[in-house]
Amino acid sequence: MRTRTRQRWLVAAPLAATAALVAVAVAPPFGGASSHREAPSISQDPSADNTDVYAFRPPDPPDTATLVANYVPFQEPAGGPNFYRFSDDVKYEVKVDNTGDGKPDITYELRFNTKINNPDTFLYNTAAVTYDAKRGTYANLNLVQTYTLRKITRDSRGRTVVKTLGRNLLTPPNNVGPRSTPDYESLVAPAIHTVKDGTRVFAGQRDDPFFVDLGGTFDLLGFRSAPPGAFESGGVDGLRGYSVNTIAIQVPIKQLTRTKRIPTDANANSSAIGVYATASRPVIDLRKREAKVRWQQVSRLGEPLVNEVLIPLGKKDLWNRSAPSDDRQFERHYLKPELAGILNALYDIGAPTEGRVDLTTALLTGIPADNGLGLPTTAISAKPAKADLLRLNLAVAPTPFAEQNRLGLLAGQADGFPNGRRLIDDVVDIEERAVAGVLAPAFGLPAPNGGNAALAPLLGDGVNANDRPFLPSFPYVATPGSGFESVPHPG
Repeated sequence: MRTRTRQRWLVAAPLAATAALVAVAVAPPFGGASSHREAPSISQDPSADNTDVYAFRPPDPPDTATLVANYVPFQEPAGGPNFYRFSDDVKYEVKVDNTGDGKPDITYELRFNTKINNPDTFLYNTAAVTYDAKRGTYANLNLVQTYTLRKITRDSRGRTVVKTLGRNLLTPPNNVGPRSTPDYESLVAPAIHTVKDGTRVFAGQRDDPFFVDLGGTFDLLGFRSAPPGAFESGGVDGLRGYSVNTIAIQVPIKQLTRTKRIPTDANANSSAIGVYATASRPVIDLRKREAKVRWQQVSRLGEPLVNEVLIPLGKKDLWNRSAPSDDRQFERHYLKPELAGILNALYDIGAPTEGRVDLTTALLTGIPADNGLGLPTTAISAKPAKADLLRLNLAVAPTPFAEQNRLGLLAGQADGFPNGRRLIDDVVDIEERAVAGVLAPAFGLPAPNGGNAALAPLLGDGVNANDRPFLPSFPYVATPGSGFESVPHPG
């Protein structure tokens, strides 16, 4: 891997299909994000910032899996007249590994195209936006964005197979307000597409489903709730009211597994898949004698919060440029997490600080079959690569939405994080308790043994749910708030 100082790339914007490429500018060293703005370079490139990834079996329809990748963080809904959208110069991809080598076996690629209907007005829309079913587009919407969806697989000989599943697929308008986008969900419905292989896809603005006390977390874990409240309440959701751009894909399960069947054995490695998402930009590579245009990955995300709290600052951009199959190079940061020492210093819980095979198992290789925890396997093969993937066992039946517990596997729900990730799963509390050592004894490590060890399974940020209700049907992510109703965060 070349060091940052030796990388010489130029952004090609837009990417032309000719040798004479124009309109180039010096690019920053590229990096990515596993969450909101947590890597240096991607904080300067929000339209390519992958904020969260989710993968789950929905209760309805239960023979499918839903994959969600969110981008463009901290969208203020009132941010007009140039409202947020996907970038036409970014390649967005959702990838699935079903063989355990950390490399994608299935890739869903989305490329966007934006059209301005009337360049002589500053308005995003010229009247109330409606859907014109005869023309298959939105009326009175001045800026219309569509996309092409491709599915990329490998055949039995390892050759790449590309299928275009849909072209000119609509994205919905942003939720501007009651005059501009009345009955907003009726405008969303035409942007939910079923393509030729039965896959359903949606790309557009949604409420940010991640919930966390950002202010407290990054003020040196200054949680606003403290014992004896046991961190259960009092947190302030730093993402309340903000939107993101969501890519949601609902796929028949048999299209995702290597057996091409709906699995039924939760202990079989073939029942598990690994999911991650990326964003890439076209660059001109100047490291060779002849300049060459290629795609450079600038963002990736599998398991939540890994790059944010496990990977040190000096390696965050490197992590985001890297492929999951190369994640062995970062293993030592899982084995010796800085966060464990910080929790010990703040709360005297006595979490183990070295040899954290519990974390490498849950986050890097997947939980093995017939494990001592009595949990379904999330390992995709008997000898899986050490790779950052959101692993989902598709043989595990989904819990009805009304019965889902935010603590996932820690609450005994086998379909909850870290077996996939449901929208309701409180990954901040789950991962914080895991780093504190609540699962450590099952892997031969000492249990938390500090003066306040009893706090380890109670840690949390005090924010336990999203600010808006999730939907009972695809795309499941909550309706975004409107710009007209938006209330600025207090100073």
